[in-house]
Amino acid sequence: MDLQKWHWRVSATFCCLLAVLLAIRYTSFLSSANERLWIKSSLTGNNFSWEKLSPSKELKWTDCYTGRQCARLIVPLNHSDPEGRKAAIALIRKPAAVPTTSPLYRGPILFNPGGPGGSGVDFVRDRGDLLSAIVGPSFDVVSFDPRGVSRSTPRASFFKTDTDRSLFGIELGLSFVNNSLEGVARSWARAQVVGKLAAETDDGYLRHINTDQTAHDMLRIVEAHGRSKIQYWGFSYGSVLGATFAAMFPDKIERLIVDGVIDAENYYEVLWTKNLLDVDEAMDSFFRGCHSAGPDKCDFWAPSANDIRKKLTNIYDNLKSRPIPINTKKGYGLVDYAMVRELVFRSLYSPYASFKPLASALEAISAGNGSLAFDMAFIPPNKCSCDPPDGSSHNVADAQNALVCNDGVDVPEDLASFEEYFESLSRDTVWSEIWASVRLSCVGWPKFPKDHFQGPFVANTSHPILFVGNTADPVTPLWAAKKMSEGFKGSVVLTQNSVGHCTISGPSLCTQKHIREYLVSGTLPNPGTVCEAIGTPFSPPTGIPYEDYSGQKVFDSKVSEQSDLQGTDKEILDAVIEFSQVYF
Repeated sequence: MDLQKWHWRVSATFCCLLAVLLAIRYTSFLSSANERLWIKSSLTGNNFSWEKLSPSKELKWTDCYTGRQCARLIVPLNHSDPEGRKAAIALIRKPAAVPTTSPLYRGPILFNPGGPGGSGVDFVRDRGDLLSAIVGPSFDVVSFDPRGVSRSTPRASFFKTDTDRSLFGIELGLSFVNNSLEGVARSWARAQVVGKLAAETDDGYLRHINTDQTAHDMLRIVEAHGRSKIQYWGFSYGSVLGATFAAMFPDKIERLIVDGVIDAENYYEVLWTKNLLDVDEAMDSFFRGCHSAGPDKCDFWAPSANDIRKKLTNIYDNLKSRPIPINTKKGYGLVDYAMVRELVFRSLYSPYASFKPLASALEAISAGNGSLAFDMAFIPPNKCSCDPPDGSSHNVADAQNALVCNDGVDVPEDLASFEEYFESLSRDTVWSEIWASVRLSCVGWPKFPKDHFQGPFVANTSHPILFVGNTADPVTPLWAAKKMSEGFKGSVVLTQNSVGHCTISGPSLCTQKHIREYLVSGTLPNPGTVCEAIGTPFSPPTGIPYEDYSGQKVFDSKVSEQSDLQGTDKEILDAVIEFSQVYF
């Protein structure tokens, strides 16, 4: 879970009628995304007024941001009632480098960055050039904000203002559900409040914010492009969306890639019990990698991997009883057990970007200094602006809740049932205090008829599907890719031997060349193919400039360490190296 994007802490004050949230995090990507990106405040470039872009039943592209085009597509709010109420889907594209009349033009690839609830507009706005470099110049790189999300309307929003949501402490992504005072009861009670707010603000739109309806939206998007079959690449939750589309419309598949695969049956049951099968291996890779890298490359080094594990356990134990007060240039607060647990868990999503700075932050905590860890986790406070804002341009947790809770079966509302679930999950994973927050968000959710598609995930698609997974993905285990592949005739699982969430968390030219070949020619890799990543999180491939958590530029020149690579291979590798340096 993805992901697109993760932990938001926002404090705000009332300074005008509407507050503008200037910083957002993907949960999706994968996740996640899960990806950490910032909205720029300039009037040009990344700022674009969607409210001035009229929705249409056709795709009417308008120049937006920098080198992008945007549109708003009218679709039925309920595809079973095509003449009823309408929704408007916000889309973005980076056009292909070849004209649409060229024989080289291969049409649009639709991307979903994960979440649930990740913004595809943000994804292509900020990473469209990298995606284009990977898939090649013959494709339009297209994405969208799924219904209920960000710029698509109606937008899932249960609070009167962003400030109200901030003051209540609603976060996009995973949160810490267990504390030393009330246990899980406090989080359970807060979820009840959000569920009641969702019901109170619902004018009939809310039940239609689900993956079934989004899959129908994707078909409309494909048809609006003048095509009959989809080309798609979905990450994390995007794998559920892709598998749902394939099961619903098996004859509409031209190319379909699901990357960082979730067990869709477990997802629709709202259990979230099969996601963390490889999380221990991901965590162990930090301990082993730090030890192998040595003290020059890993500040948290110790004589053995187990010694490094013990050092981290000592930090957890100390912070439970003695949090560290912090006041840095970025902000002020506490470095406590919950913050560090969440920080370590998030780092497993993007190890090439996170492991080295995490090691430095942990070593500093061991010495009594929590500033590095605080700055890594810190989200700038909400800023008020009295200028007319594009109020629908940012992502909120409400949409994530709507998708997860509407998609799946109803969750028992009583505290005892959730405590039983939490205890059961705790027997399976030490990360239950974070991961349980997904199911917990559906406690007290409004009851809607669950008559939308929830499986089965079995189909003979018009073109076989490519499933892709990492050997040590913390939240979408390789097992799930293999299980889901069994239901789709002719599909193949491509394995990337790396730690991190989804393939682009680790730089592998082998993986991305297989993906491009599949997109261009439809050729699947041989069953059992395993691709290696280049470098390691503590010795990443050099050459792509990026900024670490402190803002310091780490690399100086955009020259791949694979100096013999030329042309397309070098372009793909440079793009995926840069992708691997994105913080989730």
